[in-house]
Amino acid sequence: MGPYARTGLAGILACGVLLGVIGTVRHDEGDGDTRPPKGPYVALGDSYTSGPKIPDQSGKPEGCARSDRNYPALVAKELGIKAADFRDVSCSGATITDLTEAQSTDNGTNPAQFSALSAATGLVTIGIGGNDMGFSSMITKCVTAGALYGAVSNVTDVSQQAPCKQEYVSGHTDKVGQSLRTAGEELSRALDEIKSRAPKARVYVVGYPAILPAKGASCDRELPLAPGDLRFLHDTEQQLNTMLRDRAGTAGATYVDTYTPSVGHDACSAENTRWIEPLKPSSPAAAVHPNERGERGMADAVLRAVDA
Repeated sequence: MGPYARTGLAGILACGVLLGVIGTVRHDEGDGDTRPPKGPYVALGDSYTSGPKIPDQSGKPEGCARSDRNYPALVAKELGIKAADFRDVSCSGATITDLTEAQSTDNGTNPAQFSALSAATGLVTIGIGGNDMGFSSMITKCVTAGALYGAVSNVTDVSQQAPCKQEYVSGHTDKVGQSLRTAGEELSRALDEIKSRAPKARVYVVGYPAILPAKGASCDRELPLAPGDLRFLHDTEQQLNTMLRDRAGTAGATYVDTYTPSVGHDACSAENTRWIEPLKPSSPAAAVHPNERGERGMADAVLRAVDA
């Protein structure tokens, strides 16, 4: 999801319904050819795709923070796609707008990601949307509110157990719902544009892995959140993934569920099993972003979808 500025937590890109299907929701079109595509392969997306701080960092501009062990690189290698037929244009901090417009980073400018598409493109993965709903700043605010909640709750009873949620969803105000609707509309237009630019491509919309557990006081050390805000952020990610799944289906693309296989591997899980690093990473990765294990897990989910 986000840049280091927005990435610090980012990208950290979602409420409600546990996706019940492991792997994918498939919507095939065309001649029914189910053979794995051999490229050309174009990877689009934000920092959950690019893999900031995971060694080795490669590609230009450096500000996009792409790893040569992110899930697109692993997918390309597994499918035997030649280097000349693989373009990873994902970029930390990218929003849906950056698919069609150049994106400025702290170190260089990334051309519009769609510029990598062509009529010859055979495979497209796209992982984006978290930055469009401001998930990074949302987590930052909730952690700040959580630290205050923890300090106060140690000396007095605290009736409001979701202080951060009140800033986003209260009374007739639902900032989360509005941002999701807006992002969904933009994503639908983007998926139509992919179809126009790369009509032969098989398109896979990649969801976000589990960033937080559904519940659990064990998260206090890794991500200090008020109990209600932990649930709020978990549910918000679920809403984001549901939107991605629904928009993919409407566009005739395939949704890749990375959430289900990542349950139990969130930022609050054990250091040797987690896919997502906490605020203070113990593995080379950006805070609240996938580590190398997480990118491998996401690659496996994409490969299951491609082989389905």
